[in-house]
Order: sequence, then C-alpha cells, then structure tokens
Amino acid sequence: MRTLVFAICILLAGCAAPRGDGVPPAPVRFLLTFDDGPATWSLFDKPSTVRVLETLADNPVQPGIKAIFFVQTRAWNAGGSEEGRALLRREHDEGHVLAVHTGTRGSHESHLHLASEVLEQSLADAKADIAAIAGREPRLVRPPFWTYEESTLAAYERAQLDMLLTDLAARDGVVWGVNFSLRKRDNLRAQLASLGRDLPVLEGVTPVVVTFHDVNSHTARSLAEYLAILVDEARALGIALAAKPFYDSRDDLERAARLRAFQTARRERSASYNFPLTQPPNPR
Repeated sequence: MRTLVFAICILLAGCAAPRGDGVPPAPVRFLLTFDDGPATWSLFDKPSTVRVLETLADNPVQPGIKAIFFVQTRAWNAGGSEEGRALLRREHDEGHVLAVHTGTRGSHESHLHLASEVLEQSLADAKADIAAIAGREPRLVRPPFWTYEESTLAAYERAQLDMLLTDLAARDGVVWGVNFSLRKRDNLRAQLASLGRDLPVLEGVTPVVVTFHDVNSHTARSLAEYLAILVDEARALGIALAAKPFYDSRDDLERAARLRAFQTARRERSASYNFPLTQPPNPR
C-alpha cells in the first residue's frame, strides 16, 4: 500500500515527500536529473533532448551544468534507434551521467510488471548499453513510474545499481496528454519550502535532487526559466546556495547522487525492506 500511495503521488503530482523541518544544513547545490529520454524527433522543432543539452551548456544562470539522464537504452522511441544512440553518446561526450531507466524494447515498461528474470535481463542489457558508450557500467537506476517494491530493490542490489529518487519535481511527466505547467514557480517554491535538515552534506554542500523529463518539449523550451526559478525561489526562502548552485563536474555529480541513493536505501531498510545495505560511496 505504501508503494501504491507513493506511485500515485508521483504520477499525479510528481511530488517528493514533504519534510518542512528546517532549512538544509549546508548551502544547497541542485543535482539535476532527466527521465525517459532520449527524445529522438520533433514535429516542429529540434528534439527536446537536444534543446535540453543546449540549455545546460549555455544559459544565463550557470553555463556548463551537468546532469544525470535516466535513459531508456533499447526503447524503440528512445535509445533503441540510431538517433537515440547518437544522443546517448552526445550526453556522455558533453560530460553528463548516463543512468538506467529501462532496458526493454517496449517504451517505459514498469519494473513491477516484468517477470523477475525479464527485469534482471533488462537491467543487464541497459548496463551493457551504457557501458559501451561510457566505458564503464552505470551505478544509478530510477524505476519507471517511480513504482517499486522489495523484489525490485533486491533486483537492483543484485545488479549493483543504486536507486535515486528526488527532492523536487517539475511535475512535467506527461499525464493524460498534458505536458506543460502553468504553476512552475509556485510548485517549486512549495517544494523548496518543504526541504528539511535531514539531507546529507558532501564536501560542504547539500545535494538537492531535482527531476525533469527531457522528452517533454515544454520543459525543454522552459529549462532556462526553471533554472532561474530554482535559484530565485531558494534565495527568497532564505536557503543558502553554493557559489555554483548546480553541479558542473560529472565526477562530483555522480558522487553526490550515490550519497543520496545511499540515504534512500537506508530509509527503505528502516521501512522494513529486507535487502542488503552496502557502505556509502567514498566521496573521492
């Protein structure tokens, strides 16, 4: 039941669990993540993933931002096409982190609905696809639809994948044909106000995970606005920001993400999920 409630929350609102017990313990650095891509075509414009990459590289807030892309490596409308594989290579070449979302031919297939042997093969396939591009296997996974249970987490553990969830969400997942938001600022302000003091600190900053969907054309066109909103609203709420409010190093980004994933694993274990818990990643 807890998993079902969490899934409904994410699908309808893209929300993170509110804490609201105080400001983060150290200056915040936003850790940007993008789900569901790569987007390989557009009817009237360049593919939305291309626009996202261009904005991360060149924007008025902080040029050269690096992000984590949770990708569908074999989906027919994503990494399963030659165009998609080219975009995966571009994401890596431009200094971003490739991570596992799906490794099946079907688009955005829930890990809950796959037989255990199919899930494990899909994770192995996705890891191999990413390793062929990045030169090493990925360490991060995010479940489609944000739905998971004990057996899902056990499969991730066997695949040596750390699950990363989120603190803030743009609520830009395509639900019932809607791919835009009229309340970007209000939405992010409310979630920023809910950040708490239980967030970990790494190298003097608090990594705060933010989730977008790079397959969403509205998000791609509005990404520079989203970046400005995150910075402006954090400052308006009295939340201290790091000198560089976004990660600009792939290595630093991945270390921070794995720390946050470890925190999720610890929380899930305390909620009675009985899966092995390894040591947190070495900060270096």
